[in-house]
Amino acid sequence: MARISYARVSSKDQNLSRQLEALEGVSKVFSDKVSGGSVERTQLQAMLNYLREGDIVVVTELDRLGRNNNDLTTIMSLIQEKGATLEVLNLPSMNGIADENLRRLINNLIIELYKYQAEAER
Repeated sequence: MARISYARVSSKDQNLSRQLEALEGVSKVFSDKVSGGSVERTQLQAMLNYLREGDIVVVTELDRLGRNNNDLTTIMSLIQEKGATLEVLNLPSMNGIADENLRRLINNLIIELYKYQAEAER
């Protein structure tokens, strides 16, 4: 099991340092400097291809993965198909829940709520 991170800013002028600082201690970092309007991002695809069963994908915020519900759902499904899980640092932690299945279920429910909230705010 490895902790793999993905960081993204929308343009080449923006700086990844705040995200990379928050992601310190992960095994491998993938990062893009491109709009999140498409899932066709070089490093996002590389991260998805790199994932192995049991890995944890760590992002600072859900919108770093995608900017709309459909893209987020697609990316999250690809992560789950690989047998990996998603950890979003600005969402509540489920580490105190001993049962892994319950922890995943609650984590996924929280992420789904945030996805729909983000979609409604746009």
